Amino acid sequence: MQSLGQRTPTEQHYRNGSRAIPAVISAAILLVSCGGSVAPPAQTTEETPAADALTPIVVTEKTAVDSDDPAIWVHPEDPAQSLILGTDKGGSIFVFDLAGKIIPEKTVSGMGRMNNIDVAYGFPLGGETIDIALATDRNEEKIRAFRLPEMTPIDNGGIKTFVGETDDRRAMGLAIYTRPSDGAFFAIVSRKFGQSGTYLWQYRLEDAGDGTIKATKVRAFGEFVGGKEIEALAVDNELGYVYYSDETAGVHKYLADPDAPNADVELAFFGTEGFAQDQEGISIYKIDDGTGYILVSDQQANTFRVFPREGAPDDPHHHELIKVVRVSTNESDGSDVTNVVLDNRFPSGLFVAMSDDQTFHYYSWDDIAGDDLLRAPNGVAEK
Repeated sequence: MQSLGQRTPTEQHYRNGSRAIPAVISAAILLVSCGGSVAPPAQTTEETPAADALTPIVVTEKTAVDSDDPAIWVHPEDPAQSLILGTDKGGSIFVFDLAGKIIPEKTVSGMGRMNNIDVAYGFPLGGETIDIALATDRNEEKIRAFRLPEMTPIDNGGIKTFVGETDDRRAMGLAIYTRPSDGAFFAIVSRKFGQSGTYLWQYRLEDAGDGTIKATKVRAFGEFVGGKEIEALAVDNELGYVYYSDETAGVHKYLADPDAPNADVELAFFGTEGFAQDQEGISIYKIDDGTGYILVSDQQANTFRVFPREGAPDDPHHHELIKVVRVSTNESDGSDVTNVVLDNRFPSGLFVAMSDDQTFHYYSWDDIAGDDLLRAPNGVAEK
């Protein structure tokens, strides 16, 4: 297993100029053209945000139809040139700069119902290593894959999901896992509906030999309580876990490595109380020593509930609520976060959350942290 202090490739590059170790930043993808418990606050609306809601640094321009899930791609040489990618259920992936402006030439449209998005660094393709973005296309029952930052498609029109299933093949949630031991890449995908125990499928991602990516199923897993559906996923490469939101029930935790002993044994089920209705988008703020925070959207309360990444001192799989953050987003079901210092507006990192008014909101981690949470610019915790 990767050492607890090892950084994601982007953060590693930012600190020492090396991208040799591939990994994933939770929840990101890019576009291309393609052929103690705290009671949850009362729900607010986008027109009348609660007075104590955090003010975002930036609100993006509007997407076309229905924004859904964001991801952060950190530029390897100039973090100020980093991009925010956001899916739109109308069939598009929008790319924004750090000012929240849409970059038209990087926006993809003409696809099906786009849901979740993620990005990975250092994927081996055609004799080189590249950054990739993956997104789920629900109605087309596909994973779409793109090369970053060029934004060219590398999926031969899309990778079919849940082939042979009789329940449902519509891909929804997605997170990429890069195994530290050998650099192997995997996509973990959820669907609109599935059976408990096999709700999620995990695919190994490899070079197909023709400039595209192929995906081979390696396992089906995942308990499902059955209240609603599973959409939000996040992977912690360094600690080796995958988390997913079982809406109206809680957050499940498993090992991300499909070949690990007891990989299909549930490690934790937390975040089961205090939510107004749906447990949704998950993102992980990482600190190099293996600590940090797991943020889960309390969708109908317009808050994010924060849990310790490292668990409890005597149990790494015991995740107790430590803070509730009220935000300006409305009905947010997707988020992403990075500890990288992108510019002087985000001195300890950036948190991005979707809002149901076709926008994404950018927050400084300093504002999310307040007086309760640690700040760790570029992964190093401030004393």
